[in-house]
Parts: sequence; C-alpha cells; structure tokens
Amino acid sequence: MDFFIQTANAQAFGGGADLMGLAPLVLIFVVFYFLLIRPQTKRQKEHREMVSAISAGNEVVTAGGVLGKVIKVTDQFVTLEVSDGVEIAVQKHTVGAVMPKGTLKSARSGKSAPKAIAEDKK
Repeated sequence: MDFFIQTANAQAFGGGADLMGLAPLVLIFVVFYFLLIRPQTKRQKEHREMVSAISAGNEVVTAGGVLGKVIKVTDQFVTLEVSDGVEIAVQKHTVGAVMPKGTLKSARSGKSAPKAIAEDKK
C-alpha cells in the first residue's frame, strides 16, 4: 500500500518558523493601521470637535455645499439662514466646515472672500 500513498512524516516543532509565517500578516496590519485607520479616526475626532463647537453666528458650509449663517443650535439640528428670511434646518453632522467671518457676505456680493474682507475694513 505504501507504493500508492506516500507516508507523511511529521516535522519537528520549530517555533521560529511558525512566527516567521505570521510576520507578513502583522506587517500588513501595521501598514493598514498607519495609512488608513489612524488618519480616519483623527479626521473623525476633528469633525466631532468642530461640530460640538458650532454656535449661533458661525458661518458654515454643509456637506451638500449649502453656505449659511447659524441661527439656532439644538442637540441634533442646526438652523441656517441661507438668504434674507430663508432658514433651513440641517443635521449637525452634515456641517462640513466652519468658514471665516465675512464669507457669506462676500459670496452674496460675488467677490472673493479675502478681497471682500479687506474692502470692508477700508
């Protein structure tokens, strides 16, 4: 019977060889952590802090690109004035960025923000 079936010889236990087999897997996890996981959690933390710091009077832009001035802030929603007398309520987490003061005014006038702010100071 040994002619058709090869007999299996058990290898001696070599602890070093098994650990070297795990090294590429550990290396891949470390690379994924530093290139993907860590930067994403850092961005999430910064966004969470920015959203919690929103207050009335801030000028913000939402993820959908709506620019407005914050009028009212609740636990889950922010009320924005997007034009004179036009108010919308958006979820807090959709706020993409807090813009510098004067951005809304310059956007309405059609001027770029730095020039509009400099002209207002004259």
